[in-house]
Amino acid sequence: MKIKTKTLSYDEVMKLPRPAHKKPMRPDPLLRAAARAAGAGDLKDVNFTYRTERMDELGEGPYLILMNHSSFIDLEIAAHIFRREPYCIVCTSDGFVGKEGLMRRIGCIPTNKFVTDVSLIADMRCALSERKCSVLLYPEASYSFDGRATPLPRRLGVMIKRLGVPVVGVLTEGAFARDPLYNCLQKRKVNVSATVRGLLAQWEVREKPVADLDAALDEMFSFDNFAWQERNHIEITEPFRADGLHRILYKCARCGAEGETEGKGTRFVCRHCGKEYELDTLGRLRALSGETEFPHIPDWYAWERAEVRRELESGTYRLDTEVDIGMLVDFKAIYMVGSGRLVHDLSGFTLTGCDGKLHFERPANQTYSLYADYYWYELGDVICIGDTDAQYYCFPRGNVPVAKARLATEELYKLVRHTRRTPEAEKL
Repeated sequence: MKIKTKTLSYDEVMKLPRPAHKKPMRPDPLLRAAARAAGAGDLKDVNFTYRTERMDELGEGPYLILMNHSSFIDLEIAAHIFRREPYCIVCTSDGFVGKEGLMRRIGCIPTNKFVTDVSLIADMRCALSERKCSVLLYPEASYSFDGRATPLPRRLGVMIKRLGVPVVGVLTEGAFARDPLYNCLQKRKVNVSATVRGLLAQWEVREKPVADLDAALDEMFSFDNFAWQERNHIEITEPFRADGLHRILYKCARCGAEGETEGKGTRFVCRHCGKEYELDTLGRLRALSGETEFPHIPDWYAWERAEVRRELESGTYRLDTEVDIGMLVDFKAIYMVGSGRLVHDLSGFTLTGCDGKLHFERPANQTYSLYADYYWYELGDVICIGDTDAQYYCFPRGNVPVAKARLATEELYKLVRHTRRTPEAEKL
């Protein structure tokens, strides 16, 4: 999948008019049917099935539907499960580029990831109360990197309180194993299923404290797809199953070198020290010689997180890289405005470039996670920062692990929030 790009100067982009805010539309029934038909082949290929739990306790909708996010098939799954239930979808703004009219008619609500957007709640309320539609939200906001849940916004329970409608949870199994983000968009032969559960009845939303609502969400988003694969003996025999594994396992667990690992075929190797592993058909790593430091891939990723945390606490963490810069200011194109430098340190992100005309800062206490992606729209690995006025898509030059930047963002946010409470932080 590609996205429309256009080369303009930074000055030209800043002069472009920003799009006026539009209320969400009730989805067009014919387009919904077309979307279901388009996804039917994928669902047939994965022998998709689903089961329901506690839905009879929720009563009639509209609902807030919360779903985990593993791959593109999530959208096709939702279209099938809720085929009789009109719903709007909260989606990233870049999904509207070049097709705003179509996306709005499908019922999509644009928002910028990991940016406080006060209009989003109003749009969701409009969809629920005025359009009489359920709202589908992927609270993780990004695909899972390591098969476990990404951090949820801590004020999600407050949002649920404000919306005041029953909450449905959808948890998929097999979607990540079939098409993990790191594996270069190569699909594996894996069956996919889902559980649709009445998570919170309206009386629970109304009467339970926010802490209890957040606890219910934390329980739902506590999955581990690699553990699920091993526990259920799901054999993935494709010869490319380790391709791209270095995108999440960027640091060698034996020698500590960064940017020297490579996943290719069924093997994972560190070019610096020569340590080599086999990724078996159940998703476990096995060293071909010596100790296997982390057979379970999420454990390796958790170790990398701890290593990043250690760098932050010691004050040694710093990302400093040249980048090519794309900007999103409307829904017509991603505007390629030139090159610059992206720095991430204990104060947050700083982006400069475009012959000194661009200077953007994003403080650490305003970003609980990071929009980072692999081979984004076939353009390259990306780190995205921004605000409600503009989004900056930074494509690092050279071997820069965007996964580390995401881990650092998440851990730095925890440190900042724990050590000091600022007026800006209190608004999040």
